[in-house]
Amino acid sequence: MISATAYDQHVEQLFQVLDRVTAALRAGAIEHRVVGGIAVFLHISERDPLAARMTRDIDLAVDRRDLERLAEAVRPFGFEFRHTAGADMLVDAASPSARSAVRLIMVREKVRPEYAEAVPDFSPPVVTREGVLLAPVEDLVRMKLTSYCLKDRLHIQDMDRAGLITAQIEAGLSCQLRRRLEEIRAES
Repeated sequence: MISATAYDQHVEQLFQVLDRVTAALRAGAIEHRVVGGIAVFLHISERDPLAARMTRDIDLAVDRRDLERLAEAVRPFGFEFRHTAGADMLVDAASPSARSAVRLIMVREKVRPEYAEAVPDFSPPVVTREGVLLAPVEDLVRMKLTSYCLKDRLHIQDMDRAGLITAQIEAGLSCQLRRRLEEIRAES
C-alpha cells in the first residue's frame, strides 16, 4: 500500500538539507541565494500554502569566485563539493547520490550556452523566518523564463496565479522573455 509518509519524509529531508547547506554558507560568509523550485515553493507558500508545488531538489546561486571557500565551508556540515558531468554540486556525504545533491548555479553566467540570458547577479534577498536567503521573485521569473522547460513554465504559471508576477516585474523583462511569459499565460 502506498503511504503519504514517503512524501512527508522527502519534504522533511529536503528541508533538513536546505537548513544544513544554508547554515554552512552563512557560517562561511558565502554569498548565495536559494533559487529553483524550492524558492518558488517558498514564495508561493507565503501567499497561498495550498497552491505551492513541491520540488525534488535544491538549487543555489553562488559566485564562481567563491567555490574554493564554499567547498571548505560546507565540509564540516557533511557536504562535499563535486564537479561532475559539467555540473557543480554539493553532495551530502550521508547520501552520496547525485539525485540528493544541491546543484550550484553561477551568478552572471549562462546555465547553458544556448540560453538567452545569464543568471542574474545577487539582488537583495528575501529572507525566510528561518534565515534562508531566497532570490527575489523577479530573479526567479527571469531564470524560469530563460530556461523555459516544462517544469519552469509550470513554476511561472504557479507564480502568476499566486499574483507574484507584477506589472513591474513584467516591465523589467527583455522582449524575448516577455513573449515567453505571454505564451505561458496563453497556455493556462
